[in-house]
Amino acid sequence: MSSTLSLSQFLPDSFAQRPIALIAGKGRYPILTAKRIRDTGLPLRIVSFAGETEPALIDSTPANEHIQIKVGQLGKLLRSLKKLDCGYALMAGQITPRRLFHGLHPDLKALKILNSLKIKNAETIFGAIAKEIEAIDISMLDARSFLDDQLANEGLMTVGKLNAELRDIEHGISIAKGMADLDVGQGVVVRHGTVLAVEAYEGTDSMLSRAGTFKADDLIFVKTVKRGQDYRFDVPVFGHRTLEVMYGSGIRTAALESGSVLILDKASILEKAHALKIELFGFSEGKKSAVGN
Repeated sequence: MSSTLSLSQFLPDSFAQRPIALIAGKGRYPILTAKRIRDTGLPLRIVSFAGETEPALIDSTPANEHIQIKVGQLGKLLRSLKKLDCGYALMAGQITPRRLFHGLHPDLKALKILNSLKIKNAETIFGAIAKEIEAIDISMLDARSFLDDQLANEGLMTVGKLNAELRDIEHGISIAKGMADLDVGQGVVVRHGTVLAVEAYEGTDSMLSRAGTFKADDLIFVKTVKRGQDYRFDVPVFGHRTLEVMYGSGIRTAALESGSVLILDKASILEKAHALKIELFGFSEGKKSAVGN
């Protein structure tokens, strides 16, 4: 087997060839992650969520390497990880936001954790879950693992020259960072120094649609992460659906934090963005030259 670094820069130095449990939510993200892990030859197990995980991923997994649970069954999740004899766990993919209000099935373990949290947001809830997983000697992996080449990189990623004003991108980065640090959301839409929309619980695509109702030109979408981001359970994703919503909303520029935002199926996304005349720009906080290039 290749060295840890050649597998992914995000794997720990102590990484060993033990089964990896992919805790799989919705969408393309867990499917792509599963494929990459399988391509390395590492043993993979799947923990899926009823009504959330894509059937194609479940169908591709042998029955003895897959366990399905309901959203909220933390106790069963922990027992499943033990039963699958996993050394590592990796979370990928979203859970439908409304399921956290309707359709949640918390067991006693989950209720105990929820009741212990003074502040209930993605960071505190998933942080508590990660702590429970690591308490049973299963290491949580950085959720960017195995997808190194799918991350945004610095500078203009699409063909041509940057049309958006750099000062407007910088303003958007500043606002987005502030919102992320406040745990409000990871994205904003700005225009010439004005904030038109801020992402909150409704998610990126709904925010982009709201911004599109202004019917304004020169809109810039910025996607970032908070300072001190915990990448074990919170990696922002840019995919085909978001690109299509941008196009439908009249937003022609996206600034994505390099090394932090996953562009799923990156090559096809960049090709499609070029065809739609949408520019994708990667920035790195703290590196002024990365924005100014």
